[in-house]
Amino acid sequence: MPEPTALVRRGRLLRIGAAAAVLLAVVGYVALQYVYGGKREPRCTVVSGKDDGASYTFTAEQAENAATVVAAGTSRGMPERAVTIALATALQESGLRNITHGDRDSLGLFQQRPSQGWGDERQIMDPAYSAARFYEHLADVPGYSRLPLTVAAQRVQRSGYPQAYAKHEPDAALLAAALTGRAPAAFGCEGRPDAGTAAAGPARVRAALARDFGREVRPGGAPGRTVTVPVPARPADDRVSRRGWELAHWAVAQSSALHIDRVSYDGREWRAGGSGEWRKVRAAGAAGAGRAADEVRIVTGQ
Repeated sequence: MPEPTALVRRGRLLRIGAAAAVLLAVVGYVALQYVYGGKREPRCTVVSGKDDGASYTFTAEQAENAATVVAAGTSRGMPERAVTIALATALQESGLRNITHGDRDSLGLFQQRPSQGWGDERQIMDPAYSAARFYEHLADVPGYSRLPLTVAAQRVQRSGYPQAYAKHEPDAALLAAALTGRAPAAFGCEGRPDAGTAAAGPARVRAALARDFGREVRPGGAPGRTVTVPVPARPADDRVSRRGWELAHWAVAQSSALHIDRVSYDGREWRAGGSGEWRKVRAAGAAGAGRAADEVRIVTGQ
């Protein structure tokens, strides 16, 4: 048979190279499945309280940071619109991840720069601190709640791409409605424990509550692994206790990091390891899950 031409040889080499690349990809995938057991990162989902089918799914890490951003705002008396602006900004700047890099010396959830007076590196890498600083600057923007989100965010951030904040507004609005407590039972997580964190307990839950809510929230003692958080009586014109559902959703958002097993409030209960949905329980349910809306009960894992 005649020798293959140079063109044929080149074609064979390309096919061999492509086959090798596919083989390497398969080997890499199998290795990852072996190391990590095929388990993906724990997920969380927020749904619309308007029954319009809108939803947003994201990671447990993002949920934890989102809950901290919201608590930093509500604890300072900032309205839901301010929380929406903050969440959309963090989604654009960092994807709600507390990253250690960025443009020039930018850091953290909001990509704040130590050289521009936002704080030192340690402070900016604290989500509660960085969120508080964002709200401080936002509060100084005249009429921010009436401005388009892109304009309000840009007055604080001074980004090179101010219009980019707009694409995150729908997801940020869903998160804000749930995590401020306006939309009850609208936020759920799988709650699988984060492999990178040690087993937690009531003390760590109380410390996290103090970190995010300050003195406004005073968790009480309870037997064993349970933390109880008193909820103020809601005003007569409120359909739900926003503070109660904010605290309940906050606990679910922290479930992977703090190894929280169950959260119950106002006749509903969330359990780790399931679908992430809140389920109605009877008054005699486990751990007092069916109590009235006077406290949130958080049960840590073993």
